[in-house]
Amino acid sequence: MAANLTPQYLEAHKKLRTAVTPAEKIEIYEELLRLLPKHKATEKMVAQHRSMLAKLKEEMLKPSVSGKHGVGVSYLIEKTGAGQVILVGPPNSGKSSLIKALTGAEPEIGDYPFTTRMPAPYMMKFENIKIQLVDLPPITAEFLESWQIELIKVADAAVIVADASAPETPGLLEILFARLKDKRVEFVSESFLPPAEEAVRVFRKRSFLVAAKTDLDSGGENLEALKFFYEAQLPIVPISAETGDGLEPLRRRIFDLLQVIRVYSKPPGKKVDLNDPHVLRRGANVVDIARSVHKDFAEQLAYAKLWREGGYSGQMITRDQVLQDQDVVELHI
Repeated sequence: MAANLTPQYLEAHKKLRTAVTPAEKIEIYEELLRLLPKHKATEKMVAQHRSMLAKLKEEMLKPSVSGKHGVGVSYLIEKTGAGQVILVGPPNSGKSSLIKALTGAEPEIGDYPFTTRMPAPYMMKFENIKIQLVDLPPITAEFLESWQIELIKVADAAVIVADASAPETPGLLEILFARLKDKRVEFVSESFLPPAEEAVRVFRKRSFLVAAKTDLDSGGENLEALKFFYEAQLPIVPISAETGDGLEPLRRRIFDLLQVIRVYSKPPGKKVDLNDPHVLRRGANVVDIARSVHKDFAEQLAYAKLWREGGYSGQMITRDQVLQDQDVVELHI
């Protein structure tokens, strides 16, 4: 039986020749799995791709011995894309289904606890950039590994995923928050202002709460309970991975959580490439985009021009001009 591979699949497969890092290869194999026709003739190819994906994800996890006597293992996941967002939740919260809906990847999904046993990185597309999502094993009263805490600390932001269809979810979240608070890790909204002085250092992560499985909460009572307990602490975003409700606004919320902007560098006399933005921290200026284009450009910059929707159309700007998302900057050296 013929596999009947599509031109899109064959084109994606060519990218493997130039892929270097495990992250690049993971992204390509996930795309191949999405494009591969699913029938009897491709079953072996699907199995091979999934096996390769598993090996690459293991390769991305960099284990190191930790602890006083060399006991215990910690993991570092190489950051790729516009930012790294960690997904945290109690058992059966719906993280794996959400990952599948946002990325097209095929994580193991089950109606039993601890389907996710190791941290797993995935890439989510948002418009013309990609954001790394890292799925963590669930956190319970009995289970919280030191490497989970470290991965949360080093991530750029966090998304808490909770089952909006289960009456016990507020209690499970209370355990999760309490266990992490004991380790000096807290989740806060984007508008949170830290106190001027603190007796001990607290690791705070910009976050919001995803209320998943809203399609199973027919009356909405459980979602209302989540809002009653947690809306004052964290924004709540209702979604259904099953029906797709709320997924597109969720992508935007994740992008906003990273507090980054996309800026395009336009070569003088040429058209701008809107498919290849420079990702900068919110508040970045002209010097920052010059440095992002080339390490020497910041010092050699003579002047710059700016295009911005509803504002600028090629006007000259100063070096300290603060940039906004989707700005186009022409650098003159």
